Amino acid sequence: MTAGIRHDEMRKRNRALVIAAVRQTGQPSRTEITGLTGLSHSTISAIASDLIDEGIMCEAGQGESAPTRRGRPQVAIALNPRAATVVCLHLSFNSLTAALVDYCGNVIDRKVHRLATLAMERQGLLDAAVRGVREIAHGRGGFQRIAVAVQGITDAAGTEMLWSPITPHDRLRLGPALAEAFGVPVTVHNDCNMIAVALRWLYPERYRDNFVAILLSHGIGMGLMLNGRLFTGTDSSGGEFGHMIHRPQGALCRCGRRGCVEAYAGSYAIWRRARGRDLLEKPIADIDTAEMGALAGQARQEEGAARTAFREAAEAIGFGIGNLFALIDPAPVAIIGQGTAAFDILEPRIRATLSETAGGQNTGSVHFETWPNETPFIQHGNAMTALTSLDREIFGPGLHANGSRSIA
Repeated sequence: MTAGIRHDEMRKRNRALVIAAVRQTGQPSRTEITGLTGLSHSTISAIASDLIDEGIMCEAGQGESAPTRRGRPQVAIALNPRAATVVCLHLSFNSLTAALVDYCGNVIDRKVHRLATLAMERQGLLDAAVRGVREIAHGRGGFQRIAVAVQGITDAAGTEMLWSPITPHDRLRLGPALAEAFGVPVTVHNDCNMIAVALRWLYPERYRDNFVAILLSHGIGMGLMLNGRLFTGTDSSGGEFGHMIHRPQGALCRCGRRGCVEAYAGSYAIWRRARGRDLLEKPIADIDTAEMGALAGQARQEEGAARTAFREAAEAIGFGIGNLFALIDPAPVAIIGQGTAAFDILEPRIRATLSETAGGQNTGSVHFETWPNETPFIQHGNAMTALTSLDREIFGPGLHANGSRSIA
């Protein structure tokens, strides 16, 4: 009996290894999978045949043959995009984005819904999430998972949004509401954490074991990967870089506290400082991208309030990164979001400030890479979170998910 259990566990493990190798590389040959997993060629062939028979994978044409190998080119295998679908939601300020994604991670359909998130009742927000899922999946058969990314702090269990600047309601139980409506597992994560997950999948040569993803936008967020694992707290999603204290009793932040990094580096903070407003004035809910661009233009042209605002933003970011690096050692930093449009202004002062900290002694080795649009990263991280859970929990063990719930 024990031997049977061990054999079954080994089979599940080996299947999961093969699926993970194919997901990571796209269309490898069986020989390439052998090299990636360390499994024997005969084991790979048997598992691949099973996965193809079950509809989880499919043959994808002729793969590359090894330079020293004679004979026919090897047949590559790939994930079958029709094996499963998942729904991804992104809840942010005044917006809910819903996407239906196939098993390969391709977006089948995507819809953006405009919501007045600050004014909506708690149940209204939950109902909007349910409608978003129902509409994106209507008429397309069942789906197996829902992944939700939110602009805010989530619980460590990945079930609810604990707090967010986009709504006055705390402890928004998105996971239970969606699970009850659709009967599938649901995960709820901070959107910056999903950016970090996406970077690891998309650019593993640089963003693999230890790196930082910082969102520069209306607010400031962070996703942190340590030793190849996404950092989360004991009780919450963790990594609240924007709400580290930069100046005690300083400028008012959207979170209600004073002196946070975000209260100096968020778009609303830069706008407030550049316009000569009181630093204790309640942060405005939104700022037009064009207006932030105009402020950046002023800062480039001349000394004045706009340049001072960007300088103070850079100092808050630089000290924050330096304090982080004092704990974890310098690591690659990805800067993402609309705030990167002014990174040419911010970077010199970020580096100068970073060099003043214990964690910034080797600032020359710190490299920043920027992307202006966070949405594709959040979408990809969300999708990979849902799909890899399917790999581990359904297709790896060999339980084909053929009982998906249909959408009425």
